[in-house]
Amino acid sequence: MSIYKNLSRYPGLSSRLIVVCVCPYCRLEHARMHVKHKGHEAMHAEMVLILIVTLVIAQLVLVQWKQRHPKSYNLVTLFQMWVVPLYFTTKLHWWRFLVTWFIFSVVTAYVTYRATRKHLECTTPRLVYKWFLLLYKISYATGIVGYTVVMFTLFGINLIFRIKPEDAMDFGVSLLFYGLYYGVLGRDFAEMCADFMASTVGFYSASGMPTKHLSDSICAVCGQPILVDVSDEGIIENTYRLSCNHVFHEFCIRGWCIVGKKQICPYCKEKVDLKRMFSNPWERPHVMYGQLLDWLRYLVAWQPVIIGLVQGINYILGLE
Repeated sequence: MSIYKNLSRYPGLSSRLIVVCVCPYCRLEHARMHVKHKGHEAMHAEMVLILIVTLVIAQLVLVQWKQRHPKSYNLVTLFQMWVVPLYFTTKLHWWRFLVTWFIFSVVTAYVTYRATRKHLECTTPRLVYKWFLLLYKISYATGIVGYTVVMFTLFGINLIFRIKPEDAMDFGVSLLFYGLYYGVLGRDFAEMCADFMASTVGFYSASGMPTKHLSDSICAVCGQPILVDVSDEGIIENTYRLSCNHVFHEFCIRGWCIVGKKQICPYCKEKVDLKRMFSNPWERPHVMYGQLLDWLRYLVAWQPVIIGLVQGINYILGLE
């Protein structure tokens, strides 16, 4: 049974009708719904508390793990960065991402194989830094374009070109995701390759003293002779001298600091002054972008694991 109430006597609601259902079945269903959801406020509070506690504990564990066992932490993080997005994109059938992921994996696997050989060829350091520097620049440009498209869409500029907001936003977010993901993954692989190559060359050791003595005419990053004097202008590249007076190929030391994420001299481990090295203001955003990628690593690699852990705890405790 339904009762029709005429609301024409209310201002602004003339000629409108609403139906108020007072049949016993509907009232019974309404009562069942209240019984089913009774106590959900307390349940939601428990779930939020579990989420906060898990995030805090997980952060403390990850920080301690990174400080005590950095090598295993970096390897596990790199593996998760490589595999976790693959799982979700395969499940969602994002074929464009899978194609780019496959191409990146094949080329990076080859470069990593070359960099981790005990017998390091003289051309390998340049090959490694060229590949990862190219990847770094592409990811940087892709992320900037994606961010610009997103901001233009928020301000409605896409309408000038008759592009639907949902299409423009999807395009911008996709580019932003590609740029950030491959930027983070490429920097992690580059850091691992930089450690292997520098240790193999012998002028760098992560812990302890170098196994070789560095002369003034040898670059400690690639182990090749320096042919251009610091005061001279090179045709292909210049020679750069750090504050510790050790000299390097400019391309090598820039790759070591930006791509390999090292802010120390490859030989004596003295801290590198990045502001002095990158005096050009147009180059400094690359350093800031590299720091941004480091901050996002936790979000991409560990956040899905923590959320999955929280869902598992809620399932065990019977919280829906």
